[in-house]
Amino acid sequence: MERYEIETFLTLAEELHFTRTAERLLVSPGRVSQTVKKLERRVGGALFERSSRHVTLTPVGRQLHAELLPAYQQVEQALANASAACRGFSGVLRVGFTAAWCAALIVRAAEAFNSRHSLCTVELQEVTYNAAIAALQDGDVDLVVAEPPVEDPAITVGPVLFSEPRALLVPAAHPLATQESVSLEDLAVLPLITAVGVSAAWHDAFFPRRTPQGLLIRRGPAAAGWQEVLSLVGVGKGATVATVRAGHYYGRPDIVYVPFKDAPPVDYALMWREAGCGAGLRAFITTVLEFAPEAGGRA
Repeated sequence: MERYEIETFLTLAEELHFTRTAERLLVSPGRVSQTVKKLERRVGGALFERSSRHVTLTPVGRQLHAELLPAYQQVEQALANASAACRGFSGVLRVGFTAAWCAALIVRAAEAFNSRHSLCTVELQEVTYNAAIAALQDGDVDLVVAEPPVEDPAITVGPVLFSEPRALLVPAAHPLATQESVSLEDLAVLPLITAVGVSAAWHDAFFPRRTPQGLLIRRGPAAAGWQEVLSLVGVGKGATVATVRAGHYYGRPDIVYVPFKDAPPVDYALMWREAGCGAGLRAFITTVLEFAPEAGGRA
C-alpha cells in the first residue's frame, strides 16, 4: 500500500466527505474516488458506504481504520524522530529533580545529549516534590525525577532511575538514634512530621496512619519545605521518613538517619507530561536511561 493511499483512506475515514478530503490532500475529488476504489479492489470489498448525502465506513472499513491508524502514526513519529536527529534539536529542556544525588546523573546525561545536539541546552532545577509536580503540570519544566506515586493522569511515570533504602529520621537525643535499624512498627514511637501540599496517594505512601500491625501513628506538625522538616525533627518535635542516602547530603548533628529493616525502598522515576513530550524530550529521556543504574545503564 502506497503512502498516498494510506493518507487518502485515513483522511476520508475522518472527514467522511470526498470534497473536504480532496481539499485537505490538495487533490481532486475524482483522485480521491479513484484511490478508494483501487484500495477496495485490493481488499476485495467495500470500505465505504456512499450515498448522495452520506459517506460512512463499512465494518471492514472500520476494522482497517482501527488497525491502520496506529501503525501510520507510529511510522510518522519514527520519521519525525529521525528527521529531528539528523538536523539536531534546539532550544532549552528544563529538568527538575527532588533529590540532590539525581543531579549527577542528569548532568552526565545532559553532557552526552549536548554532544549530540549542540543547539539544545539542558537546565537543572532542584525542587520539592509538590513544587516539581506543580511545575510539570504548569509546563514550567519538561521533565522531573521524583518519587512516585502521582495521581494526575496527564503525567506519565516512566522508568525508575534509583531505588534507595528508606530511613527513619529521629532526634539525635532519642533512644531510637542508638539503634542500627528500626522497623515499620517504630513509626508509632514518635509523632510523624509530614509534608504539606502533596497528593493524598503520595502522603499515604510515605506517611501512613497505622503500622503493619495496626498501631496508630501519631501526627506531628507539618512543614512545606525539606529544611523545615529537618528543623522540626532536630528540635524533637517528632520523626520523619526519608532515604538513607539523604543523610550524606543533609546530615545534621541533631538528627540521625536510622535505616529501616523491613520497609520498601524509595523509587525515583522520570515523569513528564505526555502532551508536551516531543522528539527532543524523548531523545533526552533515552540518553538519561543510558546512564541510569536501575534502567540498566552505567552507575
